[in-house]
Amino acid sequence: MTGRKLIITELALGDRRIRLSGLTEDGRLLEARAEPLKEQDSGAKKEETGRNGDGWKADRSLLGNIYVGRVQRIVPNLHAAFIEIAPGKACYYPISEKEAPVFVKKIPSPRLVQGDELLVQVKKEAVKTKAPVVTANLNLSGRYAVVTANDHRVGVSGKLTREKQEHFKALIRQFFGGQLSCGVIIRTNAGEIPDEDVLAEVGRLKAALSDLIQKAAARTCFSCVYQANPRYLSYLQDVYQEGLSEILTDLPEVYAKVEEYRRDYPALLSVPLRLYADPLLPLANLYNLHRQLERALQKNVWLKSGGYLVIEPTEALTVIDVNTGKSMDQKNPQKHFLKTNLEAADEIAAQIRLRNLSGIVIIDFIDLASAADRETVMRRLRAAVKEDPVPVYVVDMTKLELVEMTRKKIEKSLAEQLG
Repeated sequence: MTGRKLIITELALGDRRIRLSGLTEDGRLLEARAEPLKEQDSGAKKEETGRNGDGWKADRSLLGNIYVGRVQRIVPNLHAAFIEIAPGKACYYPISEKEAPVFVKKIPSPRLVQGDELLVQVKKEAVKTKAPVVTANLNLSGRYAVVTANDHRVGVSGKLTREKQEHFKALIRQFFGGQLSCGVIIRTNAGEIPDEDVLAEVGRLKAALSDLIQKAAARTCFSCVYQANPRYLSYLQDVYQEGLSEILTDLPEVYAKVEEYRRDYPALLSVPLRLYADPLLPLANLYNLHRQLERALQKNVWLKSGGYLVIEPTEALTVIDVNTGKSMDQKNPQKHFLKTNLEAADEIAAQIRLRNLSGIVIIDFIDLASAADRETVMRRLRAAVKEDPVPVYVVDMTKLELVEMTRKKIEKSLAEQLG
């Protein structure tokens, strides 16, 4: 169980069945993405079925899909519109002057108006009571790069060194002959990859995006002109290759699709792919995934010091309280408080990543008398969240000694994914 592994399997949680893509390190679950599975109708085409072709298929996410949408209504005071991607399925669309929508049908008007049909891509999933968010800046994402239709600039992951960033900016400009016909974002995984592999992917994505836009002109309203990869392939695409020791699944059809996916990425072939087969010990049991997922849904998280966290997601934000519990050092309580807070900072970063919490997070650490100790906790927290592949920004500690931080919203939280 040692090392960092990507595990793809299916398991039952209560009365629900899910397909789980989980990143583990030394047996501990670091990240988890879940797709609900639903039973197929008798005689239906079996696609994305369970390990035995037993009539279960993934309930696919809308995230990343591109549709021919129709403007349902304009909301001027929000500078936004609601665009239907299916009858009765309206998405929030923030109107931006920087975007140049690809119209399939345009009612004569210099502005976006009700009834216009245009290509939109689902940028954020529906979260709680909020509708999905769509954008007209279409993009196709690969393992090393993202190609965008509108923003004709070169961006490079901030996790790469300054030298690498400058190298890739020059490389992409040279590839396009100085005049970019699309936007390009270089991802962290490109850092240790040969330039020719990165450029090959950029070329494939650029050609695919151009072909998609060209063919969309003949599609009817509400057509899905591009469907994103299944969640497990999207997750594999996003996972950092650095430190990844194995890809492990007990699903033959997933194994075949991952093997096919890896053919376009020679560097990924260096990571062993294994089809697990042990009828006596299911893969989920081997890694204790049921119990780890149950703990990821619980309100309280215990620390080794005897303290514990209380994690309370609300409609507007997530509140995390740090408590000493029954542990106490009567001789030097402030030293004990500092030790508990430092342990809590590491665990908070881990829990936010595992539970895929996003938006505003407020942390109430145990009060510390020393300003130097408070700064030590802040440094520890900032260092801990750097391990998170999703952008996290630790703002500051308020006068009430509450720590404010934010995490970018992309997908639903793990609790919402699990239903």
